[in-house]
Amino acid sequence: MADPLDVPAATPRARVRVPLRFADGYRVDADLVTFHGLVDGQEHLAVVLGEPDGAVPLVRLHSECLTGDVFGSARCDCGPQLREAVERIAEHGGVLLYLRQEGRGIGLYNKLDAYALQDQGLDTYEANAALGLPEDARDYTAAAQMLRALGIDRLDLLSNNPDKADQLRGLGIDVRDRVPTGVFTTPHNVRYLRAKVLQTQHTLPLADLPLTGLSGQVPQPLAAPLT
Repeated sequence: MADPLDVPAATPRARVRVPLRFADGYRVDADLVTFHGLVDGQEHLAVVLGEPDGAVPLVRLHSECLTGDVFGSARCDCGPQLREAVERIAEHGGVLLYLRQEGRGIGLYNKLDAYALQDQGLDTYEANAALGLPEDARDYTAAAQMLRALGIDRLDLLSNNPDKADQLRGLGIDVRDRVPTGVFTTPHNVRYLRAKVLQTQHTLPLADLPLTGLSGQVPQPLAAPLT
């Protein structure tokens, strides 16, 4: 993580209004913002939703997940978290940063290699280590640049991951509160969710996550409903 004093300023590049439409029928209009000057050179995107009306904006840092966000993979909870975050932020007013950090920063191909090792019994973090890769390679310096370019230096963070809040604070962003997301379980992601609690202290209700699969195939929220 970079020293905030050494991080150059990013600037907005373009802003365009886009109507978002989800498979369950939810609809909302959003402003999509692109940027010049991001330190990692990636094409990260800000999705501006709702109107904070003077309140502290609600912000989510959502790492790209092609398998979950686009194809609806049940091996993670990324797709349902993205859907939930858009609605909650739209109601409160704030920003979703869509960050091009597939597989906790290891890339799509490596993530699928890690899936193959998980099928042999390793958890998501052990699989990364077995491939000689970091458990979590994500750096949120560009996210801090994007927030400042949007005029945001104080926020409530929609996340179960304490590392996101810690990194933003280390980069000079005032994270007033960390707001938990829902917990979306499937028969295929329970071990993944438990590993996040045990390995990286995600704030998920561990007692509610069974050791084995669940009945039914539809992701089920266990906490933090849309309110």
